[in-house]
Amino acid sequence: MIEHVDPFIGTAATALPPADGLAATWWWPKPQVGNTHPGATFPLGMVSACAYSGAYPTGYGAYDLSTEGLPPTLHDRALASGFTHFQQSGTGAIRKYYNYFRVTPMTEPLDVLGRTWDLTAEEASPGRYAATLDSGIRAELTVGPKSAVHRYTFPKDRNARVVIDFSLGGLSIPYGATIPLRAHLESLGPGVARGEIVVEGAPLAVHVECDTPQWRQMLWYDRRLMPGGTRLDFDHIRPTTLRSFGLMWAGPAEAGQTVELRFGFSLRGPDQARENLERDCGSGPARFAHRRSRTEKAWKRHLQAIRVDTPSEERRTVFSTALYHSLIKPCLAPDESPFWPSPGPFAFDLSTMWDIYRTQLPLVTTLLPGRAVELANALLTICEEEGNFPIGYRMARGSDRFSRQGSALVHTFLSDLCRLGLDGIDWEWALVHMHNDLRRTYGEDFLLHGHAHPISHTLDLAYGYWCTAAIARRCGDAKLADEFEQLAGRWVNAYDAATGLLKDSTFYEGSRWNYSFRLQHDMAGRIALAGGDDAFTGLLDRFFGYGAPAVRQPGLAPDASEMAAGYALGRFEGLNNEPDMESPWAYMYAGRPDRTAEVVHAAVHRQFGTGRGGLPGNDDSGGLSSWYVWASLGLFPVAGQDLFLLNAPAFAESRLRVAGGDTFRIDTIGFTEPRPDGPPQYVQSVALNGTTLTRPWLRAAEVHHGGTLTVALGPEPSDWGTAERPPSHPVPSPAA
Repeated sequence: MIEHVDPFIGTAATALPPADGLAATWWWPKPQVGNTHPGATFPLGMVSACAYSGAYPTGYGAYDLSTEGLPPTLHDRALASGFTHFQQSGTGAIRKYYNYFRVTPMTEPLDVLGRTWDLTAEEASPGRYAATLDSGIRAELTVGPKSAVHRYTFPKDRNARVVIDFSLGGLSIPYGATIPLRAHLESLGPGVARGEIVVEGAPLAVHVECDTPQWRQMLWYDRRLMPGGTRLDFDHIRPTTLRSFGLMWAGPAEAGQTVELRFGFSLRGPDQARENLERDCGSGPARFAHRRSRTEKAWKRHLQAIRVDTPSEERRTVFSTALYHSLIKPCLAPDESPFWPSPGPFAFDLSTMWDIYRTQLPLVTTLLPGRAVELANALLTICEEEGNFPIGYRMARGSDRFSRQGSALVHTFLSDLCRLGLDGIDWEWALVHMHNDLRRTYGEDFLLHGHAHPISHTLDLAYGYWCTAAIARRCGDAKLADEFEQLAGRWVNAYDAATGLLKDSTFYEGSRWNYSFRLQHDMAGRIALAGGDDAFTGLLDRFFGYGAPAVRQPGLAPDASEMAAGYALGRFEGLNNEPDMESPWAYMYAGRPDRTAEVVHAAVHRQFGTGRGGLPGNDDSGGLSSWYVWASLGLFPVAGQDLFLLNAPAFAESRLRVAGGDTFRIDTIGFTEPRPDGPPQYVQSVALNGTTLTRPWLRAAEVHHGGTLTVALGPEPSDWGTAERPPSHPVPSPAA
């Protein structure tokens, strides 16, 4: 699988073949660009490294900030002013851009630092990035869990340099810079230095080693050398007074001479940064090949967790890359919290729960349950220390509530782990924090008035109470569980029975249509409120564009009237918006798995492709890519419910390595290799371990314990899944 990964997918504006059929009716308002980067990464590690052009939002690439339509360009070609660390992955406008400790290999004087060089001969694979600057310098980067190793190959030049800028952070867009508040830099001896910058309240420390025994090592400030200086200290830096500063090695280079630079990083000081470097890379010179090999092996293990059978190299590349993108974030950094003294799990770059709770976290839970438990304990510690569960959490002081996006999203993740019976979590501790968190922000309105606006938060909170009730029952508190289930019944207060849709409100990045088809705990009640199966199916058909004409997507800098007309369509946004991700499976609760098959087929085969423009929108920390992984397998997790919905797989055979090394196989009968312009296949029958299933779902434990799912497919819809519906959990509705 690793040889099929293309990290360049998603780095450019969406460039997919023209859609036809159902997919041509979907309208995408959000940015049509994946916002990924091709840099070196480690599975769920805390460090990445990539070429830096200052572009939005990862620091790599050619684009300016964009929130609608096609992204405007910032650069007309591939450029870099150096190579930075800690890139985001596929996110949108989160105002946190990192890109710390820029390294610039150069043969020019220091006073040109900050200029850009053309990039050529770019290469990328999991754990490695390489490119050549037009100065003739070849750069190669790799990373470990808490480290990065750079290797630069120079042309012959008597004034070669490797420069580290400790002051740079963020992007070269308006308001995109990140300014350190305090900084310390110290030269320890030939080829060794350390330092720390405090950015947005987070102290990021570094231990640096450079294999250049014949070169001079110097500190610099404001592009001026400080010969003989060994320390730089800044107690208080303001944006108006910042002058760049850093470290440099300089000397003559022979043609083909390599210089290796090694970074150990820590949020707990330079000493721990040094320990992290030694743990990741060992000691001594020339560690690049060793670290690259170990990181490549780590990615091979992770990417071998799912194997698919297809004769199509293109589809194998899209799937392998989607799995790769799904396992980059969040950043798990055990024993690295800078904000509380205790050791233990710590995580950042949950960017954001809104993006990942539906698809990416269930994928991590399925493939890497131990890391899922680690993340859960990190979230519980954040809640204990900071007073609430985060919607987003970055390498910065204080969690981000992103309160317009959603409420009570961590609760779904914890509910899945609890229902699976995974060890390693103190559920009584979790229950206390889940309960308290539900009362914060919009939770007070929900308790006092029976609803909260934006109205989608009413659904979030009701579902959060239903998820928390499961933990209360595990802890033996039946009375509290009953109380929470009563509150979970308030989901009905979000809907207008006259329309079958959500009540009028404001909606984050969408309309009431995008939010009206989420998979709730009481889907039978939801469908009844809409007027029954036929009425609910009719609403879904309108949403997905059945019988509608093709639409035109927003282009570059769309005006307000164009966007308003698009939103008025009330149309599926083609996976360009997170609430839409689960809506194709809402049909299954109304007995129409054939419709799910049609929508998912159109999305899988029309909305994803190879090449830099192969994603239909922001990858959102793997939220979009993990959707593709699940949809291609013919499984879809219902977050918080210990449930997988079944659909026609996009591959003849698939293998998932689940907990304990067991294998869950998905085999098919009657499978034909799909074509983008071809019809979908429909499920005719399903068997689990040889036993026929009439139900169109599996419990998560049935997947996690391994086994064989056999799916018979055909060219026409069948009656499979039309009579027995996925589980619903009605609860008494309390007074509003």
